[in-house]
Amino acid sequence: MHLPNLDEAKKRTSKNNIYKNLTENYPKAYVGKKYFLRTYGCQMNVHDSEAIRGYLEMLGMENTTNIEEATVIVLNTCAIRENARDKVIGFLGKCKYLKKNHPDIKIVIAGCMSEQPDVIDDIMKNHKYVDIVVGTHNLDDLPKLLLKDLKKQEIEVFSNSDEVIEGFNYVRDSKIAAWVNIMFGCDKFCTYCIVPYTRGRERSRKLENIIEEVKSLKRDGYKEVTLLGQNVNAYGKDIGTSFSTLLEEVAKTGIERIRFVTSHPWNFTDEMINVIAKYKNIMPYIHLPIQSGSNNILKKMNRRYTKEEYLELFNKMKKKIPNVAITTDIIVGFPGESDEDFEETLDVVEKCQFDGAYTFIFSKREGTPAALMKDNTSIATKEKRLQRLNELVNYYSNKSNQKLLHKVVEVLILGESEKDSKKLYGYTDTMKLVNVEGSKDIIGKIVKVKITDAKSFSLDGKYLEEGVEV
Repeated sequence: MHLPNLDEAKKRTSKNNIYKNLTENYPKAYVGKKYFLRTYGCQMNVHDSEAIRGYLEMLGMENTTNIEEATVIVLNTCAIRENARDKVIGFLGKCKYLKKNHPDIKIVIAGCMSEQPDVIDDIMKNHKYVDIVVGTHNLDDLPKLLLKDLKKQEIEVFSNSDEVIEGFNYVRDSKIAAWVNIMFGCDKFCTYCIVPYTRGRERSRKLENIIEEVKSLKRDGYKEVTLLGQNVNAYGKDIGTSFSTLLEEVAKTGIERIRFVTSHPWNFTDEMINVIAKYKNIMPYIHLPIQSGSNNILKKMNRRYTKEEYLELFNKMKKKIPNVAITTDIIVGFPGESDEDFEETLDVVEKCQFDGAYTFIFSKREGTPAALMKDNTSIATKEKRLQRLNELVNYYSNKSNQKLLHKVVEVLILGESEKDSKKLYGYTDTMKLVNVEGSKDIIGKIVKVKITDAKSFSLDGKYLEEGVEV
């Protein structure tokens, strides 16, 4: 048994990556059995779930969306906000009921929640029906644990790692657009964020392995890749290269669309901007979290840039990258945020007129410095601030989308719309969601679409067949 330790998770002493290739073959001990997998949180968790599916299917299991059919239930969890944790604990109640009636079911907790000592304490005391807990650093232990004759709760969570694992047998969500991990972990230690503790230090994959993965995806017919990292533009600092170099090499593979998330303003270089502007297959879409428009709050957050530096970078991108769309993250109600601090945030939104923003009320995470900061602002005040912020963000998001009304844009069609089975959905180069009228034979293609309606969060459009006049 290995339990998480926040002191161990803080360590950043080793700078030598250990590269490990997955080569083990496991017996198909679960042939005829099914697994249920639920994913919470960010794109990294979504991609981790593609690895988890690979492990489970390696053992002979098949996927099911009906939890009552499952022999193995896996919850891949998120720790970034309290409501994500609450959702997991709430869903465990259903798992407990199923386990009571079917004792042979195995319940697995994975993901960032597993890296938090208080969560593990809770699982050990109050959720003893959970069979396996596995950490973000050792997902590759999951098959071994599932093959064990479990006599007790198995908790294997390593709080830090120098390993960079290659050779995942991903079972991907899509055959059109793929996630590609380029690095793991984060060293920024923003005072509100649990990720540097749950994901460990920054560890970059070898450039040649990333390029080979992209080339393989291109050969398999993928149209788009998204390069993933908690702090994606810090890639390469530990191995003597840079994200701009990687980005250019990925562009040279010729894959049709390239995206990346998530960037930290502090690591965004002129070289990166120049590479994005140079290559047409690097999409002109950048997610650039600001978190607050107040220098006072940015300092308390340990974001390492000022409002003025952020605006300078933002304006440089707008000037140098044709047709660029920029979205952001903003936290409301950080400890000590005054009315004046909040007005500074609104001022940044007014100046930047973001294409969109993910906005949140501050959520205290145990073990982070911000959790110990004095907070005298009422929840009612925070909610009012969030409402004002969202109204402004939505106004500019709608304004940006209105610019595309009656225009013809290129859209990568990803599948059928969940809200309307008669329509398809896809994304523009600037990451605008478009619901499209068209036949299913255009799924997986980049097609021309005339925008017929524009709203704050999506566009409607009609597929233009080749040869049809606009």
